[in-house]
Amino acid sequence: MEYQILYKPSYALAVIKLREGESLNAESGAMVSMSEGIQMDTHIRGGLFSGLKRTVLGGESFFINTFKANQPGEVTVAPALPGDLAYHAMDGETLFVQSGSYIASSTEIQVDTKWGGARSFFSREGLFLLKATGRGHLFMSSYGAIHELTLAAGQKYTVDTGHMVAFQEGVQYNVRRSGSWKTTIFGGEGLVVELTGPGKIYMQTRSPESFLSWIVPKLPFKRE
Repeated sequence: MEYQILYKPSYALAVIKLREGESLNAESGAMVSMSEGIQMDTHIRGGLFSGLKRTVLGGESFFINTFKANQPGEVTVAPALPGDLAYHAMDGETLFVQSGSYIASSTEIQVDTKWGGARSFFSREGLFLLKATGRGHLFMSSYGAIHELTLAAGQKYTVDTGHMVAFQEGVQYNVRRSGSWKTTIFGGEGLVVELTGPGKIYMQTRSPESFLSWIVPKLPFKRE
């Protein structure tokens, strides 16, 4: 499998070339195009219960599409929102991906739901995580550009939950208020996730929730 990411960072498109016999899993609605000889199959990943768990807890689509190359060809995928794509080569490790940021992976990658815990349940963004494990290719999407950062052992870094994309298993995380209750309510930051290295983290430069908070009050509405 080979790939190329075009039009970064605002309108990214991943061009994924498959050899004969190779397969790719992608979120429902992520496909932009595919070449001749690519067979698409739609199914529930891991059965009914696993699909429900990913949908209810992980915020992902109930169905997953699998693209199999009956001859060499390509599949292109893109995020739903204007933004970026990032590639992560999985080498038998585990990566926790924020709900909505997983877009595609090779079929060798196991993707399951890991709930961020009750402490994040009250976050307006909801830090719900998908657990990706195995060896292969993983593609993640974002709203805005993706910013990568590698934390040293013991190094702490704080990210607004709405800007979190993914982090490696070795990174410890704790969801908390951004400051006092006054800061949390009136400061516009809500809850944040405190990350402690070592490991790599991925952030997105824009937050869908912040955009909605800005645009919804400006939308016209019909008076009764």
